[in-house]
Amino acid sequence: QVQLVESGGGLVQPGGSLRLSCAASGSTFSVSAMSWHRQALGKGRELVASITMTYGSTNYADSVKGRFTISRDNAKPTVYLQMNSLEPEDTAVYYCRAMTAFGAIYWGKGTLVTVSS
Repeated sequence: QVQLVESGGGLVQPGGSLRLSCAASGSTFSVSAMSWHRQALGKGRELVASITMTYGSTNYADSVKGRFTISRDNAKPTVYLQMNSLEPEDTAVYYCRAMTAFGAIYWGKGTLVTVSS
């Protein structure tokens, strides 16, 4: 079992920045990749960014390329999402996801990001 706890959400003005954190605990040795997803009100959940734990390979949704950066600290282990130049369209609940080498998927409970003036 892997437990995930997100933090760092909040209210920010357009053009501002936030950094989300996702702390993993439990059987973290088996985690092969972690990712951030988001779900806006009335919409489906979408992938924002992902990172592999061994090599740090990253992938981003087109809508956040150049603005968001995903990174990891394997020692903790924690994954971060640095979000810059935030737009109202980025308003959503952001979820952390972990995938293990055995194909198991775990989700955090989410953290709300609101971009508004």
